[in-house]
Amino acid sequence: MSLVDFVLFLLVAVALWRFIHLRRTMNSHSGHKPPPGPIGLPLIGSLHMLGKLPHRTLYKMSQKYGPIMSLRLGLIPTIVVSSPAAAELFLKTHDAVFANRPKIQFSYSKTMAFSEFGGYWRSVRKFCNMELLSPTKIDSMAGLRREELGFLVEWLKNAAATSQVVNVTRKVAGLVEDMTCRMLLGKSRDDRFNVSEVLNEMTRSTGAFNVADFIPFLAPLDLQGLSRKTQVTRNALDKIMEIIIDEHEQGGGEGYKKLNKDFIDVLLSLKSNPPSIHEKLAKNIDRSNIKAIILDMFFGAVETSITAIEWAMTELIRHKRVTKLVQEEIRNVVGDCKFVEESHLSKLDYLHMVVKESMRLHPVTPLLVPHESMEDIVVDGYYIQKKSRIIFNSWGLGHDPKIWSENVEKFLPERFIGSDIDLRGQNFQLIPFGSGRRGCPGMHLGLANVKLVVAQLVNSFDWELPFGMSPDALNMDETLGLTSPRAQHLLVMPKIRQI
Repeated sequence: MSLVDFVLFLLVAVALWRFIHLRRTMNSHSGHKPPPGPIGLPLIGSLHMLGKLPHRTLYKMSQKYGPIMSLRLGLIPTIVVSSPAAAELFLKTHDAVFANRPKIQFSYSKTMAFSEFGGYWRSVRKFCNMELLSPTKIDSMAGLRREELGFLVEWLKNAAATSQVVNVTRKVAGLVEDMTCRMLLGKSRDDRFNVSEVLNEMTRSTGAFNVADFIPFLAPLDLQGLSRKTQVTRNALDKIMEIIIDEHEQGGGEGYKKLNKDFIDVLLSLKSNPPSIHEKLAKNIDRSNIKAIILDMFFGAVETSITAIEWAMTELIRHKRVTKLVQEEIRNVVGDCKFVEESHLSKLDYLHMVVKESMRLHPVTPLLVPHESMEDIVVDGYYIQKKSRIIFNSWGLGHDPKIWSENVEKFLPERFIGSDIDLRGQNFQLIPFGSGRRGCPGMHLGLANVKLVVAQLVNSFDWELPFGMSPDALNMDETLGLTSPRAQHLLVMPKIRQI
């Protein structure tokens, strides 16, 4: 196609889109208008307005246009939800209409997180809940998580003895990866590949506002270079998944003696000997499905936990008063024990407030994985057309002074004293794990990991910034993908506490 032909094609496409958009607006449902929002430019809509941190930009826009805001991103009608009342309408009152996922170019459509709402998604979610994510299964693996955490504590003690500066981000990433590998694979991570690093690359590309998702006919041009980058990541992930599957099919690999079936063994058994309870999933299972489910579990357990722990530790290092209160609470509950057990966590109320406050300020996914409307509907008097993309601004909910008072930017765990606001998706002021049908099924595991690791690191060590850095000088910038980790790794010096 010549340049002239391409320009003519774009002009025709824009004209056609404007005609369709005008007809839809004129024929809106029962005379209801769409939510207010910016008009946008031809073809690209409001894509140019999003900036490097879209969650912050969309929050500012919502202050002008309201908690249910419509905008056009490329050719896709998009609704941005930015208040608890609006979130409840979409995620509870009309949850069934908005339970679908849009097709995203770089997502893995066979994963539980990104698959379309329907029978396959239900079967995968049921399988993962029963075989890995149920409270009983999670509690049964508390010992292995404690053991891996113990290895890290011993390493940190040696680092403290020699006054080393520790990259907490990397050490936590290794710990969470080890915990997850043992839960999924029955053994610690393999030195042949770094799952957390590859997952981090995947989240950056999958969470980007990719022009090809919003203007599909531009996909072959790869204007942002995302296609090339993502293919490298896909190949790396595929290689890891193939190694995992091959070794499980061969009995675990050379020199590896397996005592019990792990999650991957159970998943692979669906091909040959499926239990009746998972019969529906077994009919649709193949190697690509298996790899997608493994990837789903790795991402849900690794990338999100790392980000949450990293931000919680950052805030505790910046706020010594809060750290001392957490340490005192742990001392009162745990006593002279050097280790915090998972059975202690339910008694650590102030620690729970700290985790909630950290997730309010630094939600793991500042923009929840988008939903898609499955039919035309009127919500709060606004017409929402079928196939609209719904974006929930979790970051905006956590930073709205109308919800959290004038101290909204301060790290203040005490704001939750006497409050029934929880993290489990029932209180729409704070939904870091989402809510409704598409809420995160790994929430119980994620909270257990985050609270256990933070409690133990604070109980065993005092933490100081290196080179005499003031806590106020610590860089607090975030990056954005599917998750929102620190822009810079957290570097600190541990000091052994005498318990």
